[in-house]
Amino acid sequence: MDRLVLCTGNAGKVAELRALLGTTIEVLSLHEVGLPLDLPETGDTLQANALEKARFAYQRCNIACLADDTGLEVDALHGAPGVFSARYAGEEKDASANIALVLREMIDRSDRKARFRTVLALVTAEGEYTFEGIVEGSITRAARGSGGFGYDPIFQPVGHERTFAEMDAATKNSMSHRALAMRSAMDHLTGLARR
Repeated sequence: MDRLVLCTGNAGKVAELRALLGTTIEVLSLHEVGLPLDLPETGDTLQANALEKARFAYQRCNIACLADDTGLEVDALHGAPGVFSARYAGEEKDASANIALVLREMIDRSDRKARFRTVLALVTAEGEYTFEGIVEGSITRAARGSGGFGYDPIFQPVGHERTFAEMDAATKNSMSHRALAMRSAMDHLTGLARR
């Protein structure tokens, strides 16, 4: 396998995944293969959504496809926003509105524990594979930092004093949930590239 389609319309995810994949495999965007940027996500789990997007793209372009679905899971909110993270404050997928809603719901909560969970789904001619990455952390009391995307300004990983949005891309990519899932996938992808 020498080419891979990243099944996301999120420019931040495309940049992050391209950086994580390096130059071993040619990475194509949905736009580059003529597919819509907003792929179907009707599942009730991160794995179901990731697989749905990868299958949808693979059936239309016949190139190996890698899709992710990521959720922020907050203990005090019983795991919400979870699978609904992108649309937590509405169908507009407004990151600022999502952050504001989580902060409002957490305003009087002492338990700030949370985690980012990513599921990567790879669909190829050889089959379907999933890989997971989890980073534990906590929800800050206010948004901090201007880097990253999504909930990064309010997520502080365990053992760090900065949020993901306060870290440079290389630091975040060295420890992120997406990086952990990608590390699990890299041996498999590299093996396919050598065939």
